This record gives sequence, C-alpha cells and structure tokens, in this order.
Amino acid sequence: MNQPAAPLPPDRGHIPTERRNARSARLHTLSVAECVALIQEEDRSVLDAVARARDAIGAFVAAAELRFKQGGRLVYLGAGTSGRLGVLDASEAPPTFQVEPGRVVGLIAGGDAALRSSSEAREDDPRGAWQDLDRLALHVHDTVLGITAGGTTPYVLGALAHVKEATSSAPLTGLLVCAPIAKPAFADHVIVLETGPEVLTGSTRMKAGTATKMVLNAISTTLMIRSGRVYENLMVDMRATNAKLTDRALRIVSALSSLSRSEALALLERAGGVVKTALVMQRLDVPRAEAERLLTDCGGELARVLDDRNDGSGPPGAR
Repeated sequence: MNQPAAPLPPDRGHIPTERRNARSARLHTLSVAECVALIQEEDRSVLDAVARARDAIGAFVAAAELRFKQGGRLVYLGAGTSGRLGVLDASEAPPTFQVEPGRVVGLIAGGDAALRSSSEAREDDPRGAWQDLDRLALHVHDTVLGITAGGTTPYVLGALAHVKEATSSAPLTGLLVCAPIAKPAFADHVIVLETGPEVLTGSTRMKAGTATKMVLNAISTTLMIRSGRVYENLMVDMRATNAKLTDRALRIVSALSSLSRSEALALLERAGGVVKTALVMQRLDVPRAEAERLLTDCGGELARVLDDRNDGSGPPGAR
C-alpha cells in the first residue's frame, strides 16, 4: 500500500465555518436570481451573530480604551481574508480620524504583497508574525487583536502566544473568531461570531468576513469616538486635503457654527484646513494659535473645549 507523500493535515471538518451548509447543497443548479437570493438570505444571520457578541465586543473595547488614550496602539493580525480586513481597517483610520501613523497597525501573513496575491501558505507558520511584532516593541498600553475565522490559524495563534510569552510589558490581547473555541491562555478577550457554515463551503470571505468587518468597524470607531476624535456624530478630526474632504469639512463647520459655506471656507483657510481648530476659533472667538493651544491643553478633545466653556467651567487655561 502506498504511503502518503506528506503527513495528513489536521481534519478541520468539525469547525462550523468548514461544514457544508444544507441550505446550499444544490448551489451549482441555481439560477442567477436564486444564487443572489440565497446569499442574501444567509447574510441575514450575520447581524444576529454580531449582536450576540455585543457584550464581548464592548468588554474588549472598554479594556483597550484607556490604553489607547494613553498613547497605545491597536494592532490587528491575521491571514488571508482576516488579515486583509485588519489591514483595511487600519489603513482607513488616518484619513477618517487623523490618527497618527502607526497608532492602528495591520499585520498580514505574507506581508503587504498578500493584500493582492494569495499567500495562504504563510498562515501555517506560527512564527510568521514574530519579527514584525518584535519590531513594534509592544508595551503595556498596546492592544493586539488576532483575527482567525476558524480559530485555528497558526500565524495568529503563534503571534498571540509570542506577545504574552516574549513581551514583559504585557499588552492587552484579544482573539476574534467565527467558531466557538476554548479561551486560550494567551488571549485576554475572545470575541466569538457564530456565523455558521458558508453558502460556499469554507469560503469565509463571505458571512465570516462580513461579520468580521462589522466588528472591526465597531472596535476602531468606538475607540476613536472615546478618544475625542468625533463631536456629535461628525468626524471633526478630518483635514480638508481634497475637494471631497473640503466639502465635508465645510458642511461640518457650517452645521456646528451656522456659518455659510463661503464663511466656513474662509474660516477653514485661516485655521490651516483643520476643522477642530476652525470651530474653536469661531465658537470662542479666539485666534488660531489660541485655539490650537486650547485643543492641546484638552488632549485634542473638541467637546472639552466647547462644552466645558458652555457649562461655565471652561477648558484648562481658558481666558
């Protein structure tokens, strides 16, 4: 009897995201309309899966909040779709919230080349992220979230174990998965999104990927809100660097100041294109340098400058 050329890989057939979905068993026979309808019907379950994880998501963000406010970083790591979603969320933080480069980091198995070309073989290396993590010189204020749909990816699990074992400053660690798992010792928090079998068996870019994107949106956006980068429901930390963003900045300034578009544009120009600076200049009737100082004294939080003045207490150093 011929022996296999290589050891058999672990059987992952018990993982819900790898199981066959009985509702799509005749997928290849469906019409275009039927395929679209079935996929959309299955996607309905994603919202429920994310909702069931609400407490776990909130607990993770609450634990990361103070760390992030104290200058810590949010680091995502994953392979394949999970890694790409982490990198996507990290890359959108600077233009949306003007967060400093390097505060939200995305690591993917295979490096940046894996964003466009498949590098799935790299996910089997439990040491694959070690060098990148060591280069970050993680500290106690940092948060590292591993993302793995099935909860078994060696690149992710090995990375989180390395963070706990090799980093004396003890960053916060979390694991985001789409299948029930026992809580590993190296994960301070586990977020489970039970999205179940995919329409296309094992294709976790579908329901699992959609659920993961929703949770990453919630994590990063909530951290940015809580760190003062949002006022009311407006992205006041943005900068007017192109036509679209200038238009958005004008609408934000107008909405919060009752200035006309032309008046808002003139104010923005005097404020160097910075929305928060412009609003402090207008609302408190101070020059740009004073507005910048007030914002710095309040940690960049517009609410502390404007709302504290409104209640009579005033921001630190206010005249």
